[in-house]
Amino acid sequence: MFRFLPLALLLLAACGGTDPRYLIDTAPAETAAPVRLRVATLEVREVSLPAYAEESQILLEGGDGALTPVKGAAWADEPVRAVTLLLADTIGRAGSATVAAEPWPLATPAQAAVEVRVSEMVARASGQFDLKGQFAISSYDHIVRERIVRFDIAVPLGDTSPAGIAAASGLAMRQLAQKITQELSR
Repeated sequence: MFRFLPLALLLLAACGGTDPRYLIDTAPAETAAPVRLRVATLEVREVSLPAYAEESQILLEGGDGALTPVKGAAWADEPVRAVTLLLADTIGRAGSATVAAEPWPLATPAQAAVEVRVSEMVARASGQFDLKGQFAISSYDHIVRERIVRFDIAVPLGDTSPAGIAAASGLAMRQLAQKITQELSR
């Protein structure tokens, strides 16, 4: 009886999830030259997403307003982690500061931090991807003016496939990173 256990476990593992997994599109935004930021170091705190956006399932809002999973598709990484790292990377490439995601990896604390709270992150069947919320810029030594800035970003959703949703979410995140970079340059 027990000699069939390894075979049974192998067959059970083979039945595991084989759904395709999609990355939030991380194509770097093209920039001519880094924007001069008013801080030398910046920490990007863990992004706060709505509960539905934290899930591994890729969701689409239907005409009735219900969010339903796109059949047979999931995010390749935890959305909170993926969004946080994408913002840190994009701001770091676009600006003159050394940028890292939380936890800050250097011995000397960062001069400033940005905390993003997303209130809405939705792919709509109508052909639009919406990203809304606010970000706060804090500065431990008051090197930059502390402030809270609201954002309302809408990008076209090429199609409602998982790849289309991944591309639109990446574009929206890059636009948010650009907005944060602009705020840090003032």
